[in-house]
Amino acid sequence: MSQLVTYKKENGIAIITIDNPPLNVLNQQIQKELKGITAEIKNDKEVVCVLLTSAGDKAFMAGADIKEFPEMMGNPDMRSEVMFMHGMLNDLDQLPKPTIAVLDGLTFGGGCELALSCDMRVAEEQTQLGFPEIKLGLFPGGAGTQRLPRLIGEAKAKEMMFTGEPIASDEAERIGLVNHVVPNGKAFDKAMNLALQIANKSLQPLSRIKNAVDEGLEMSLIEGIEKEADLFEEVFQTEDVKEGVEAFIEKRKPHFRHR
Repeated sequence: MSQLVTYKKENGIAIITIDNPPLNVLNQQIQKELKGITAEIKNDKEVVCVLLTSAGDKAFMAGADIKEFPEMMGNPDMRSEVMFMHGMLNDLDQLPKPTIAVLDGLTFGGGCELALSCDMRVAEEQTQLGFPEIKLGLFPGGAGTQRLPRLIGEAKAKEMMFTGEPIASDEAERIGLVNHVVPNGKAFDKAMNLALQIANKSLQPLSRIKNAVDEGLEMSLIEGIEKEADLFEEVFQTEDVKEGVEAFIEKRKPHFRHR
């Protein structure tokens, strides 16, 4: 069985590529491989930022592998399979490094849920995003009902899931579902440019920014401020903050070691 998910490292950036032609559907093999790669990247001190891409130019990911659904229907342990998928998505969501999804085509169902597990999304003009599960008598089962409304608001999220109709990339940008829309064929370049801007920063504050925002959103404002204060105190004990301050005073570029 050939590998469907691979990654390489460039300039502090891990580039993950999903290659499952023709539409890169999210099957169980991809889930297992992506979970393993995410674990490797989490512990790799050379990686500061992550790009999540897919092969081809038709689809980032056109949803789950529907051919696997009949087997799931007759599986008495179906919930454990579903929770494995949630574990994979949660691992990516909680990766203590910035993540960027490169959306260069159809981004439906499980593909949209995978993209929502990343911190940022860059889409091409041709990209369509949606949750068509309702047309199969289903609903999003990869935390789409949870992550989507937290990002774009309850009413619009419900509309997308109730109707199953996709939205174009320009509307996705307008409602905050994607960060940037670029011409076709340019999403990877835009995402790489963003990643390079991030990768020359220290992982110490980057990981704490992500932690403060993600956990703070689930707290009251006062609790979130307390969380931020704890992390701010922590970052002042790192080697990189000393390097950053010294570099500023000495009018030179800092050399961060992510320690």
